[in-house]
Amino acid sequence: MTNSAAATSGKVVLITGASSGIGETTARHLATKGHKLVLGARRTDRIAALAQEIKEAGREGLHHQLDVTDFDNVKAFVAFAHARYGRIDVLLNNAGVMPLSLVEELRIDEWNRMIDVNLRGVLHGIAAVLPIMRKQGAGHIINVASVSAHRVDPTAAVYCATKFAVRALSEGLRQESKDLRVTVISPGLTRSELTDGIADPQVKSAVRAMMDRASIPAQAIAEAIDYAINQPQNVDVNEVIVRPTAQG
Repeated sequence: MTNSAAATSGKVVLITGASSGIGETTARHLATKGHKLVLGARRTDRIAALAQEIKEAGREGLHHQLDVTDFDNVKAFVAFAHARYGRIDVLLNNAGVMPLSLVEELRIDEWNRMIDVNLRGVLHGIAAVLPIMRKQGAGHIINVASVSAHRVDPTAAVYCATKFAVRALSEGLRQESKDLRVTVISPGLTRSELTDGIADPQVKSAVRAMMDRASIPAQAIAEAIDYAINQPQNVDVNEVIVRPTAQG
């Protein structure tokens, strides 16, 4: 398929948290497949530069400021994409934060931030696109959870709780949906900026050491998302788990 043909047939894909990590890498990857991308994040300078990079490569990318904790802002992001393209094929709920700490430290502001971004942000994305996708009679919601949606580790109790919730929410939505597809992507530890939000220096150092030792490149997650998007409408990809290979 030529680039022009791909651009014509590509899906309209909205990506939250597109300014770095999995979101940024996935945007670049999906652009090469001819999809029409709408990038959202709080750091508008980054998504503007990424959208420009995509356009200069002869592909299609737009950007819009997005704070997933603000439902009105999420609705504006979705409305922007819908006004431009007249449809929304895929929403990638990717935005997330991971300020790990022991529960006994009572970092309640950090707990609330994780709940607001990791869970409430996903709910906001779903609520904003669901009426459009229902009216279309088709659509695909992809929620980025984590292997932490399957296990719990010290310092990660609240983070894991939000990811368990995302996985449960996704399964409930999938069961309720006849015309829509719902997929959970559960990455293992992925090289990204997530560790930047960890305030405890010992925890941050330990997680970064793990990342240096055995982490997944964001490109692997981008390819898993691409796989889910490319399945026929009658194929239901419930969950894709991506883990690093065992280290000797």
